[in-house]
Amino acid sequence: MATNARTNAQVMTRVTCIGAILDGLLGVFKIAIGWVSQSHALIADGVHSLSDLGTDALVILAARWSNEEPDANHPYGHDRIETIATLVLGSILLAVAGGILYDSLQRIVDPSIAVDLGVAAFAITITSIVSKEGIYRYTVHYAKKLNSKLLMANAWHSRTDALSSIAVLVGLVGVSFDALWLDAVAALVVALLIAKIALGLLWDSMQELIDTALPEDQMMAIRAIAMNVPGLRDVHQIRTRTMAGKILVDLHLQVDPRVSVSEGHEIGCWVASSIRNKFPDVSDIIFHIDPEDDASIDRQAPTTLRPLRAEVKHALEQDWGEICDIQELRLHYLRGKIDIEVLTSTRVTVAELRSASQRPWVGQISILKSIL
Repeated sequence: MATNARTNAQVMTRVTCIGAILDGLLGVFKIAIGWVSQSHALIADGVHSLSDLGTDALVILAARWSNEEPDANHPYGHDRIETIATLVLGSILLAVAGGILYDSLQRIVDPSIAVDLGVAAFAITITSIVSKEGIYRYTVHYAKKLNSKLLMANAWHSRTDALSSIAVLVGLVGVSFDALWLDAVAALVVALLIAKIALGLLWDSMQELIDTALPEDQMMAIRAIAMNVPGLRDVHQIRTRTMAGKILVDLHLQVDPRVSVSEGHEIGCWVASSIRNKFPDVSDIIFHIDPEDDASIDRQAPTTLRPLRAEVKHALEQDWGEICDIQELRLHYLRGKIDIEVLTSTRVTVAELRSASQRPWVGQISILKSIL
């Protein structure tokens, strides 16, 4: 687990650093060519490319911190850091979409605000589109491989530059054909697309932060997988949540109430292993072994606790001491009472034992004969 976390952090850092180097080079080239050609638009675009280094730094820091080992203060790990960073990137994308939308509306109101690029600026714009689309696809590949919404958000942040540059080129075509409005319409479409992606990232991140469960079909699949394990009678109170692409599962497993504690636990281990085999993204499973179905119990109602072994043994020795020597007791807490299996060498009947003890918590009584 620790090795996977370190590997994920290294991959995310490497992918983001490659994008950061590209952002830096593009920013410098755009500013230089804009300075030579006296293009304020290109200089502004170059500054925007350099500003992307800030979000790249955010991703690198989040990748490092979110993949740190769990500690005493964070026993579930630090995955929420990635979720929060994704929320920040989604907000930045939404702001970018708003800026493009505002600019496009200005162009619709005043079509005379047209884009005019020289040959050098045109070339750097084409280069920006190709390189940014390349880094987008490269980042998306690893985002899917690592199931990282943070990398996916950064990939789309890279693609916004490519899309906005495409809108600029469409505007140039519009200028050539005296269709000045074409630039504004293209930018409007780009803004809406980026906004849609940003809202999707924000929604998914907020769902993670409030511990939203998996879709119903996946919940049913988890139940079906568990029910295929021999020895399991029922599965209930299945609870799931996600953290940075990882799935956490809590569930109650009902087994035969007469099996040993160790056998019930082993059945639970088989259930956990089966779920992990079918759901590789599951990082943590907590199972609770039940001897009976407690799903319908009112958790808010006051509960009368039944006595534990020491108190039970002391009470029964008082009640049965004259008619039975108690060599061993097996207690089963079922249906609100205690079913008792008593190991004894004394010739005694269940009726005699029951008449000797009128304790309200005594349920079924079974006698096991000792041959020693």
